[in-house]
Amino acid sequence: MGRPRTPLLDRERIATTALELIDERGEFSVPQIAKRLGVQTGSVYHHVDGRDGIVELLRERVASAIDTGTLSLAPWDTALAAWARSYRAAFAAHPKVIPLLTTSPVRAPRVLEQYERAVTLLLDAGFALPDVMPVIIALENLVLGSALDLAAPEAMWELPDDTTTPRLAAALDAVGAGRADRAFDLALEGFLAHARALQAA
Repeated sequence: MGRPRTPLLDRERIATTALELIDERGEFSVPQIAKRLGVQTGSVYHHVDGRDGIVELLRERVASAIDTGTLSLAPWDTALAAWARSYRAAFAAHPKVIPLLTTSPVRAPRVLEQYERAVTLLLDAGFALPDVMPVIIALENLVLGSALDLAAPEAMWELPDDTTTPRLAAALDAVGAGRADRAFDLALEGFLAHARALQAA
C-alpha cells in the first residue's frame, strides 16, 4: 500500500484534536489524542515535545484568532482597548483552555511576538518600564476573567424567592440581557482610566 495522500498526523491535526478534547472535556492527554487520530501514542511524540509542546500549540492556535493589527492603532489606549476586545473574543471561543494556558509558561514564538508588540506600544506611549508588565498582566486578568464569564450561565444567581433578597432580585432584574458585556465594558473603562493616569504620571 502506498502512503496516504493526506498525512494522518502533523502538528496542526494534533492541535485541532487537543482543542476539541478540551472544548468537550476540559482536559486532554496524549493517549486520548492518539486514539482519536487513530495512531499510536508514540507517533504523537514524533511531532511535538510532549504535553508541554501540545500546550504551546494550543496557545498559538487560540492566540492566532487575536487581531494583532489592533496594536498598531493610535492612540495607545484605543489600541489597547481593541486588542483587549479581540483577545477576549479569541479566548471566549475556547474558555476551557484558559486554566491550562494560564498555569504554564509562555514559550510559543508567535505569542511572544505579540507581547513584544504590546510592550513596544506602551513604552512608545511613555509608560515607565517597571509599569509595563503590570499593565499588560492586569489587562489579561480582566480579559480572561471576562472570557470565562461569557461562558457562564446568564443567570448566575438562583434566588428561592424575591422576599429574602429583594434588593438582589431587583438588581438582577434591572441588569437585563448582556450582563457579561456590560460588566466587561465597565471594567475595561476603569482599567483604561487608571492606565491613562499612570502614563501621565
